[in-house]
Amino acid sequence: MAKYKIVVINGPNINMLGIREPEIYGRESFDELIARTRETAERLDCDVTFVQSNHEGDLVDAIQNAYFQRMDGIIINPGAYTHTSIAILDAAEAVKIPLVEVHISDVKKREDFRQVSYIRKAAAATVMGRGIQGYSDAMEILVRKLDEEAPKRP
Repeated sequence: MAKYKIVVINGPNINMLGIREPEIYGRESFDELIARTRETAERLDCDVTFVQSNHEGDLVDAIQNAYFQRMDGIIINPGAYTHTSIAILDAAEAVKIPLVEVHISDVKKREDFRQVSYIRKAAAATVMGRGIQGYSDAMEILVRKLDEEAPKRP
């Protein structure tokens, strides 16, 4: 049995990696993101599942399902919903599952409207500007946090 169960939740257009604005998001595909993240999960002895949706309610459902499926952690890239969705923040705060926010590009260097992140309020950490490697970085951060909390968890 794996050490931790982690869900990776991706929002709008993340499935278009390698196609959508490769100068910003890189040329690696969504399948490559999944493969690399799976390799990291295996190395860290974690079970990982993936959810991608272009619909806000589906992302809220995925966060709530993480609670009902007794997931230990969440890695989330809400895409454009990062900057608009209080509903996604509310879901994350409701489930109280350790969460790491990840962004492929460095949003600090992007448009003004991208400077707001609602989900960050619920995040233990944020990884940005590392391309798809950021997901592996986020998983390592999340596993360290879970390891630190393990003695406190029921």
